[in-house]
Amino acid sequence: MAVPSEEGSLLHAPSSNNYSSLSRQSSSYKPLHTFTLEKEKHYQQQYADMYFLRLAKLKPAVEQVAVEAWDGFQIAGETVRQVERVLDVRQGELCWVAGTIYMDMPLKPNILEDISKDHWISAPPPRQKYLSPEGQDLVMLEDESGRLRLIGPPLADEMLVTGCIIAVMGTENANGDFEVVDIKVPDLPPQSERWQTSEPAASNGKKKKVEAENDDEDMDKPQSSGKKIAIVSGLGFSGTDSAHNLDLGLLTEYLLGEALDPITQKSVSQISRLIIAGNSISTESDAIPQDATGNTRKAQKKYGYDSSAYNPAPTAHFDQFLCDLLPSIPVTLLPGASDPANTSLPQQPIHPAMFSQARQYCAAPPAAAGGEDQQPGWFDTVTNPWEGEVEGWRFLGTGGQNLDDIFKYVESEDRLRMMEAMCRWRCCAPTAPDTLWSYPFQDDDPFVLKSCPHLFFIGSQPEFDTASIEGPDGQVVRLIAVPNFSETGELVLVDTETLETEVVRFQVS
Repeated sequence: MAVPSEEGSLLHAPSSNNYSSLSRQSSSYKPLHTFTLEKEKHYQQQYADMYFLRLAKLKPAVEQVAVEAWDGFQIAGETVRQVERVLDVRQGELCWVAGTIYMDMPLKPNILEDISKDHWISAPPPRQKYLSPEGQDLVMLEDESGRLRLIGPPLADEMLVTGCIIAVMGTENANGDFEVVDIKVPDLPPQSERWQTSEPAASNGKKKKVEAENDDEDMDKPQSSGKKIAIVSGLGFSGTDSAHNLDLGLLTEYLLGEALDPITQKSVSQISRLIIAGNSISTESDAIPQDATGNTRKAQKKYGYDSSAYNPAPTAHFDQFLCDLLPSIPVTLLPGASDPANTSLPQQPIHPAMFSQARQYCAAPPAAAGGEDQQPGWFDTVTNPWEGEVEGWRFLGTGGQNLDDIFKYVESEDRLRMMEAMCRWRCCAPTAPDTLWSYPFQDDDPFVLKSCPHLFFIGSQPEFDTASIEGPDGQVVRLIAVPNFSETGELVLVDTETLETEVVRFQVS
């Protein structure tokens, strides 16, 4: 009888090989509280103040771009001139003016009509696009003085939505419409250098000096390169979809470095932070509790609350997912449209009380820690939109509502182009508050970009896409459309030195 070799036998002596232990790279992280609302919120003010604030903040920037482009410009011997207000435009005179775009679209949702129809008709399904097939859509330019209708071929080439600030050059015709010859946008705002976004100048200088002194010592250390940030969106915890649960289990094992070969484990150890960009809880019908026969369980209402409409399983599974990851990797959590947070933008952080296990990794409350300048916790629940400094780069990210709403205004299917347009408009949510629910700001519009981000990501998108855009003053922005994990099974990795991206896909056949 043949004796099996030692290599092919399950029973053999323990290996004497020594395996080196891996430790995860540390994360340099500082959230910015750009979109944090006050504890006392008031809704008595008018939404119109937001448009006036936005125009007042961006009008000087777009006028500067327009002056540089159109100063001394002539058509048929007539020199273009600037007019301060929309009502100052005169028929037949070549001029340019800056203002706010308003899209008059019959298919846009109307809150007054919705309220009046609510008592006698069922709610219509959400529209994929607001565009009218009969061509009834009108493009308006308005300011505090009035409104002017825009026409002309340049409008077809320029992506425009309600709320963006632009400057238009042309002339008013006999019908009172403004025939557009050219269009200018504010373009990218100023961009700070790496490590100078939110850290004090003294510490930056000290840090750079130390790094410069230790360059020779760190040449052979892996910490100087290869570090990555993981971004995922649309986890869609429902608690009932077994196939999707397997994908989430593979994601957990990957991020923890389990059940992988040593080469992959070493690569995973370079992931220093996980960013979850919205829609972690599913809103599909399978998230509603059902009985053994598959029928929705009926529960008796008590004090107006229907317990059958709530299923704690998705939140509990998400909490367990976070609890499994947090001992190994820090997590930044943005809320999304389907998450337990306020609906209007900016969405405030999901309360840690929702996570009975993971909340132990959160920072102490500001009152106990001595103010908002405290260090963030290992588990950081943040706003949507969110700004922060990660590895010295300024990150700006959203859960996807802003891009999904802009998608309905335009014919294009290119979502990266829409992301680029938001950067060049200097506004990350231009359609708020027209068709995108928003808090009625009265003193400031936080959606206006004061500083250009180095990386701009938007979650819950149909597919992954990325590009790099440049500004007139050398600004460079990495755009990332983060795919919906529940539909694609994809995780995005960003290199912290080059901001280049790669995708890891998880799939159970």
